Amino acid sequence: MLYSSNKKKGDIISDLSVTAIGLSLPFIGTSLGASMVFFLKKNINASVQKGLLGFASGVMAAASVWSLILPAIALSEQNGSAPWLSTTLGFLSGVFLMLILSRIVHRLHSKNNIQSKNKKMSELEKSILLVLAVTLHNIPEGMAVGVAFAGIFTKNAIVSLTGALALSVGIAIQNLPEGAIISMPLISTKATKPKAFLYGVLSGIVEPIASFFTILLTSAVSHALPYILTCAAGAMIYVVVQELIPEQKNDEKENYLGTIFFAIGFALMMALDVALG
Repeated sequence: MLYSSNKKKGDIISDLSVTAIGLSLPFIGTSLGASMVFFLKKNINASVQKGLLGFASGVMAAASVWSLILPAIALSEQNGSAPWLSTTLGFLSGVFLMLILSRIVHRLHSKNNIQSKNKKMSELEKSILLVLAVTLHNIPEGMAVGVAFAGIFTKNAIVSLTGALALSVGIAIQNLPEGAIISMPLISTKATKPKAFLYGVLSGIVEPIASFFTILLTSAVSHALPYILTCAAGAMIYVVVQELIPEQKNDEKENYLGTIFFAIGFALMMALDVALG
């Protein structure tokens, strides 16, 4: 059953409206970030980019704990199951899911290098791979938002509506720099600004799609909610550790911006979730 029987019609309509807004916010955040190509003339400064990546990492790490893992533990206890088992299995499945998807992207990258022997990757090729990588890591973000809102429509909703909305707002905030990081480098490949903007927007369209299908899946098997919550958390942590943090440390220069903004992003997302959840 999608809704508990004690829900009034007005409450259902209100929940659906807020959910529609919540599912759209991360995509809007990415699109707004991508629109920076129309206002900025040059690529984002390397130090600024590290700070933005650190901020995005902090938001995702905090969201994984407060918006996904902790509610999953509470729901497992409520259902009478072993929290350590469901959360561990769910978390690891999310990590391995992203590992498999990442290997697919890596194989595409390797194939591209074989076809262009003794040639350095062009700026366009690098930008396309960046778009693919960010699109890939937008999938778990969409899953996370979807599973949070799916909990609202079940009898055992552990994540409150405001808590789910806080997660959506947090991801939308971290998608702002993400959209800019995707679109801005495309300008150096001689792509037009509208085309660069379009690439940024398309990288974010997977989020509401992933959210929608996650809601459908969770509604069909509500007992699996703890596993799905922690699966999304594992996928997000994989992205943080494998993709975002290494990007902050890709040169030998000492730079603490990434770490500082990681702490800011983590604290902001934590505060949002605790205050609204």
